[in-house]
Amino acid sequence: MRAARTLLAAAAATSLAVPVGASAGWAAGDTAAGNTATGRSAAARGDAPGAPGAAPNWTSADKSGFGTAYGAKESPVWFTVGARGGLTEVYYPDLGTPSGRSLDFVVSDGRTAVRAGEAGAGHTEAIDGAGLTFTHTDTAAGKWRLTTRYVTDPARASVLVDVSFTSLDRRPRTLYTVYDPGLTNDGSDDTAASAGGALTAADGHTASVLSATPRFTATSSGYAGASDGWTDLRDGRMDWRYASARTPGNVVQTARTAVTGVRGRQHTTLALSFGPAVAAARSAAGASLTGGFPRAARAYADGWQRYLRSLDPAPASLRGDPQRRLFRVSEMVLAASEDKTHPGAFIASPSMPWYWREEVKSGPYHLVWSRDLYQIATGLIAAGDVAGARRALNFLFDSQQRPDGSFPQNTDVAGVPVWDNLQLDEVALPIVLAAQLRRTDPGTWSHVKRAADFLIGFSRDGHTAPWTPQERWENQSGYSPNTIAAEIAGLVCAAGIARANGDGASADRYLATADDWQSKVDSWTVTSTGPYDPKPYYLRLSKDGDPNAATTYAVGDSGPSAVDQRAVVDPSFLDLVRLGVQPADHPAIRNTLAVVDRQLGYTTAGGRYWHRASFDGYGETLTGADWNFNFPADSRATRGRGWPLLNGERGEYDLAAGNGAGAGRELAAMANTASPSLMLPEQVWDDQPPSGQPGYRPGTGTRSATPLIWTHAQYVRLAVDLAAGRVVEQPAEVAARYR
Repeated sequence: MRAARTLLAAAAATSLAVPVGASAGWAAGDTAAGNTATGRSAAARGDAPGAPGAAPNWTSADKSGFGTAYGAKESPVWFTVGARGGLTEVYYPDLGTPSGRSLDFVVSDGRTAVRAGEAGAGHTEAIDGAGLTFTHTDTAAGKWRLTTRYVTDPARASVLVDVSFTSLDRRPRTLYTVYDPGLTNDGSDDTAASAGGALTAADGHTASVLSATPRFTATSSGYAGASDGWTDLRDGRMDWRYASARTPGNVVQTARTAVTGVRGRQHTTLALSFGPAVAAARSAAGASLTGGFPRAARAYADGWQRYLRSLDPAPASLRGDPQRRLFRVSEMVLAASEDKTHPGAFIASPSMPWYWREEVKSGPYHLVWSRDLYQIATGLIAAGDVAGARRALNFLFDSQQRPDGSFPQNTDVAGVPVWDNLQLDEVALPIVLAAQLRRTDPGTWSHVKRAADFLIGFSRDGHTAPWTPQERWENQSGYSPNTIAAEIAGLVCAAGIARANGDGASADRYLATADDWQSKVDSWTVTSTGPYDPKPYYLRLSKDGDPNAATTYAVGDSGPSAVDQRAVVDPSFLDLVRLGVQPADHPAIRNTLAVVDRQLGYTTAGGRYWHRASFDGYGETLTGADWNFNFPADSRATRGRGWPLLNGERGEYDLAAGNGAGAGRELAAMANTASPSLMLPEQVWDDQPPSGQPGYRPGTGTRSATPLIWTHAQYVRLAVDLAAGRVVEQPAEVAARYR
């Protein structure tokens, strides 16, 4: 998920670029008539030409909506709404498998056509009291208004779209929808057909059906960039009626709706339904449309309201309605990120940032990461969903590696390991989670013992723990204060579980190791000869355990190829305080705060934010283009921006230091990064956004993963901490031992 050149090298060979306009729609404002595609004819029917079509990709990661019917196993489908409206990736049959790329709307006056999201003002709202229901509105000033509302049918695998289209100048217009399937996580091998007033697509594993009430008045199935709706509609007319696209490829389907915007023809309902075959998907679509949008929307909202009522009350300390609404939406986003087929499998984000959207198959944000899962689970505990956190821990234990007891870097939602690197914080954090859930039963102990024994016995390349092959940002090895904090906390928690199971010898061994590492963490990671301050401060990591050495390393992501380790700092050292390993007033902690503020912090109208590390390049380019790991070292071509989750961690430190007002400011700063639809991003623009381009306001979300589930978990956790006046997540046994 975080950039790692060695992990992506193999994937790079299979990445495919998409020509502008091929399957992603038109460029903003491109409504020109005069398409001269070969063979264009008003009578074009039969099998579509142009197979296999343009190379497929996925959509931008900055979603304005994410939803599913809570807990409805009969409805294994999730939707996302794009920043400019329309459906983007739709997931079926699990949350690791996108099976629909996009569903857009096009408005035509018969001569020109425009994608609804590019016509003028547009915004997405989360509907208060209706669960994860989202409404998007596009308005072409003085001409027309399009409002779309999205839910899933709790009784079946259907996304329902309630469409209202109004002509503001009373002139009739035609509303089209353009659907791009990407079935079974691959948009390059689909076939499609237009029959019975509906659009069907299949790939041998999964099928989709798009239908409407009232029925579509015209349909066509073609290939991206050759015989699709984006190509056909450029002159404002739908001339093609291709009945099928039988050769597997990147199919795109087009339908003319029955609405024109004038009275009596302003409303339609779409059903995008899925199944293992066309017949099942068609049946689901028919049943969802027969039941109607209002019934499905009520059931959808009721499911989420029941879930919210099962949680603890929202903290009274939240400042006003916006923060309370964000808190409730964050709780639902956490719950929605769990797969329905594999309980406890919470993914990192329903998105494909930057480079990964160029791949035929979706990338690592749809995987389950031990670290992210720990953050999500502790957010669930804070919210009062202890059962969800237990499912997360069970998933981790089920994916624990045999026979060594480690945990994979990541897995798919079925628990199968995907990337093969090792990060020792991801081995330690499940132990901490077990202690937080007060799980001391013999079954839990068997998993905890294997993980703790792995930690104290680990060695590689001449190094032994607490040295880690990768730390939490996943592209460096060494002695990381963040990882060491997790390891120490894990061992202390393991000792308590060991004693509860009568294994005093293991408990003594874990505590002796934890105490030894706690006594040495500063000698491994605090420099007194660094360039940023004459007082000692924590490094992001030391490569060899000597933080005063002028050891150099390549930071990756187009950053320096040989930077002095003493010049790389990172706010992640604060886990030493959050997990109880060091006191908040420890001199090196306080000194490092000042260094990090100077080196990584920046102030915006919404608050102060921090980059995740010195020289971080995991973000858009300096011109605003997408991140790619192929930029050469020392080019500084890409730039990581601020991470709102770091505000949450800073707020937890403030609480540990007795600064409740500071924690409140950090919670407000996090809230200020939310989109109008209350989605929290991975990153926000810094004080050096791309120059000369509009729309890059510091403190607002970049095109990074949105929603990032970890950010939402951190927001929930800090809000609950603030109400309690302490860091609720902090393991009491660790804090008591080292306070």
